[in-house]
Amino acid sequence: MFEGMVKDGVIEPPSSPWCSPVVLVKKKDGSMRFCVDYRRLNDITKKDSYPLPRIDDTLDMLTGLKWFSMLDLKSGYWQVEIDHKDKEKTAFSTGKGLWRFKVMPFGLCNAPATFERLMELVLTGLIGDACLVYLDDIIIVGRTFEEHLQNLERVLMKIQSANLKLSPKKCSLFKQQVSFLEYVVSEEGIRTDPEKIAAVKNWLVPKDKTQVRAFLGLCSYYRRFVKNFADIAKPLHKLTEEKRHFCWDESCDIPFQELKKRLCKTPILGYPDAKGIYS
Repeated sequence: MFEGMVKDGVIEPPSSPWCSPVVLVKKKDGSMRFCVDYRRLNDITKKDSYPLPRIDDTLDMLTGLKWFSMLDLKSGYWQVEIDHKDKEKTAFSTGKGLWRFKVMPFGLCNAPATFERLMELVLTGLIGDACLVYLDDIIIVGRTFEEHLQNLERVLMKIQSANLKLSPKKCSLFKQQVSFLEYVVSEEGIRTDPEKIAAVKNWLVPKDKTQVRAFLGLCSYYRRFVKNFADIAKPLHKLTEEKRHFCWDESCDIPFQELKKRLCKTPILGYPDAKGIYS
């Protein structure tokens, strides 16, 4: 991994007063992502307030669409160059000395905002019509196959013009059902991701507040699928309160099991109809 980063021109040896520790993060496919713990640097960084799209709003924009293609940028963040004067701030230490990034690494607090701004700039005029984008998740859409083919060509031309590179093995073209933003989307509506639901189903009884928070975090992502989610989860949220002593009893186990049960039987949620009547 390290040698590949040097060969690809991602990092270089610096002379820098900065130094942050390395962290390896496991990815979905089991491989490791090279990250650096930039918390101390982030603490003194002026924050970029550029907003990320609301996931709910993004999903709602799939109404009436039948064809989908997913594009995956090859190491998306690493395709963004860092200003020369800021490179030294990205320095990190390994067993092979001090190194710094030539491109934008994971872990910088402003990296998501920077990348979202870039993608929205590259795809100006196409977002909401031919495609939707959330960071490095790009979905090309279409009501008919012909429209979808045209939209795919328009998006690819924009990406090529920006000199961005895709990872062909991770792209998925001309599908009527795809995984997008941890959901499974199709013309019918949206479903939960089977892998995430399997994690919920197999979740062991929490032993401390940290484990309760982790469980609630995963469940909360799919709260739209569970009626009265807030009421059911309330006892578990109370258990995580700062001054509350951790004690797992029946009042906690009942909502814990109920959330697992309901999330394992989630329906397909249809898209909102702007012309429909709701009560």
